[in-house]
Amino acid sequence: MKTFFGAVAFAAAIATGGATHAFECAVSEASMEKPGGFPERALTMIVPYGPAGGSGQVAGAMAEAVTSLTGVAINRDHKPGGSGTVGMTAYMSAPADGYNVLEHIDDASSAHALDSSNPNPAVDLIPLVISQVTFSQIYIRTNETRYSDWPSFVEWVKAQDGKATIANVSKEGSMERVTMKFITDATGMSIQQISFDKGAPRYGALLGGQVDALFEQPGDVRNFLDAGNFKPILTIFDERPGVFADTPTHREMGMEFDPLLRFRGFYVHKDAPADRIEWLKWAFQRGYCEDSYQAFNESKFMTVIDSYRDTDGAKELIMRSIDQYRDVYTAMGLDVK
Repeated sequence: MKTFFGAVAFAAAIATGGATHAFECAVSEASMEKPGGFPERALTMIVPYGPAGGSGQVAGAMAEAVTSLTGVAINRDHKPGGSGTVGMTAYMSAPADGYNVLEHIDDASSAHALDSSNPNPAVDLIPLVISQVTFSQIYIRTNETRYSDWPSFVEWVKAQDGKATIANVSKEGSMERVTMKFITDATGMSIQQISFDKGAPRYGALLGGQVDALFEQPGDVRNFLDAGNFKPILTIFDERPGVFADTPTHREMGMEFDPLLRFRGFYVHKDAPADRIEWLKWAFQRGYCEDSYQAFNESKFMTVIDSYRDTDGAKELIMRSIDQYRDVYTAMGLDVK
């Protein structure tokens, strides 16, 4: 059985979280006075991924919620590349005045786990809120005739002598790439991972038949699921979520690794003025509670797992994640710095 130190405890913690978001929304202040008039102009949100993928979608939803709550506009600046490293570098070079915020995902934690010279999102940044936690799946086209489910897909892939393809992100060591290594090791199949940092080309590759399968999170491809274009054939989670009751989990298919989960959140530089940080914490945590954002998360299957973490909860989740990835990378024989 392939497991890693701390992985089971981490998976349980990330799935259940702390206090429920309903409680947090009920007790949080509905308004907060601006510190010294801040912000007096629009905020800039750097998003290290394209607008069509999961990060682009959550950034848009949160920006809308915070603007609706506070009246402060948020300009999104998408800087895709390097599985988040381009955007992170740009953000760390921006003024630490509170006017610049960052959207990022667990890639920031795994990048620091592999190389400690990369920013630690729980130390070099202040998490304002973690607003999404979710699992991954593998998808095929609904009209696919070469295979119809996970067992037939694995059988087909093995017969292709390494020529089968799956659309995925590009960065080695990312949650997606690590999980695919677990899957290929467990099944003995060889499959080419075709790299896309932007969501739209990744989804389009499956839709147009340029790849044979897709690794993604369900909320990111909700439109394709609703339209009947894609269907999941494997859920990478410890149990079947009710909304995907017909899709087997990796454990049911004989794979005994502990699932790595995706989380997305919003950050500000640690050197921003303290009173501005506190206002941004309130704005983004309360933004999570806005009806528009709650409806967005509901539409993206982001209520299957508790998706809310405040600043303290986010720091705990990030540090656990870093420890877990370091264990994984060490076990994989990677050069952990």
